[in-house]
Amino acid sequence: MDTSIICPRFETAISLLSQRWTGLIIYQLLSGPQRFSHLTEVIGISGRLLSERLKNLEVQGLVTRTVYPETPVRIEYALTEKGHSLKPVMDEIQNWSQTWIDPA
Repeated sequence: MDTSIICPRFETAISLLSQRWTGLIIYQLLSGPQRFSHLTEVIGISGRLLSERLKNLEVQGLVTRTVYPETPVRIEYALTEKGHSLKPVMDEIQNWSQTWIDPA
């Protein structure tokens, strides 16, 4: 593989995944559909920023947003097939971090 030339697709993928909080959102959604409030609580992200990231992930086809017509309205976010296909990547990052990153 010639690493002197960066593939535009690779560059786009890295740009998407390197956005702050995006990797953590995807990692959290790997365990299944979750509500907005749960994601903000677990990840520790502001609602405004989470909303922005989730909208971008929806546009990229990685996340779906499902609105349940209940009172109060329930909204859940889940990974699409495309989003779930990142699981091996996330697993490898998890493995790498366990070996090479010192605990904080």
